[in-house]
Amino acid sequence: MKRTIKTSAVIALACAAAGIGLAGCKADATAAGSPLAAHRTDDPFTGTKKIQVNGKAVNVSCSGTLSRHKPVIVLLPGLGDGLDKMAALQKTLSKDDRVCSYDRLGEGASDKPDGPQSFASTGKILTGVLDHVAGHHPVVLAGHSLGGMIVGRYAPDHRDKVKGVVLMDATTPNSVADITRDIPANATGQAAQLREQTLQVDQGNNPENLVITDTKVRSAGNIPVQVIKHGKPYLAAFPQYGPRMEQDWTAGQHKWLALSHRSKFSIAAKSEHYIYLDQPEVAVQAIERVAAQAAR
Repeated sequence: MKRTIKTSAVIALACAAAGIGLAGCKADATAAGSPLAAHRTDDPFTGTKKIQVNGKAVNVSCSGTLSRHKPVIVLLPGLGDGLDKMAALQKTLSKDDRVCSYDRLGEGASDKPDGPQSFASTGKILTGVLDHVAGHHPVVLAGHSLGGMIVGRYAPDHRDKVKGVVLMDATTPNSVADITRDIPANATGQAAQLREQTLQVDQGNNPENLVITDTKVRSAGNIPVQVIKHGKPYLAAFPQYGPRMEQDWTAGQHKWLALSHRSKFSIAAKSEHYIYLDQPEVAVQAIERVAAQAAR
C-alpha cells in the first residue's frame, strides 16, 4: 500500500518508536512455572476466534498443521495494523507450517487496553497468546515495524520458548532518541509536524496506548535471527532531515543483530516500509528459512 512521504515517515518512525520498548517484558510474570505458563494448551484450531488473556478478549487467527517437529510461526503486524494486514503472508506460510497472528490490545477486533501499556504488559498478552496457540511447542516470531520491536524486546526474556526471530523493518531500538536528534525542536513545516506526531505516539497516544522507550538490544541466545531492511530510501526524500533519518534507521536495523551471534542482515531492494506487501517472497523465504533452522 502506497502512502505519502509524510504518512510513511510517521508510520515508520512512530510505529518503530512504539515497537522499540516492547521487548522489556519481565521474566517473573511469564517464565515457566508462572500462572500463565501453567495453563499452556495446544489448540490446533483453524480460522479466527477470540481467546481470553488476562481478562481481555484477544482476536487470534491460525492456519496450517501443527507438527511435533516444527515450531509454530507467530506474526506480529505494525502499529495501527490488525492481523488482517498479514493474512496473505499467513496463508502462504501455512502451506507448510503452523502459522498464527493476533490483534494486540487496541488493534483490530481485540479489546482496548484499560490504560497506558508498557512493553511488559504487552509482553504478557503475547505470552498468553503463545501459551494458547503453541502450548509447549517452540515458536518463531516474525514482526513488522512496531511488531518487530516487540519481538526484539520479548525474545531475550523468553529463550525457552522463542527459537527464531525475523524482523521486517522493525522499529529501531533508539527511535525516540533518533527522532529528537534527527529533527530539531526548532524545525518548521512538515518536519515539525512529523517530530510532534512521532513524539506524541511515543508518549502513548496511539491505538495501543503503548508508551515507547528506547532500549539496549539484549541477547536472545544462539537462535537464528533475520533482520530485513527496506531498500527504497523513502525517508531520505523527506525535506532537509530525510537523509539523516534514513541513516539512523539503517543503523538501528544493524543494532538488532545483537540479538544473536547467528543474526543475518539483508535488504529488500524493491521495498519501502511494508516489506511483506512490497516483496512478499522476501518475507516468506526469510521466515521459512529461520523456521527450518529452529526445527533442527
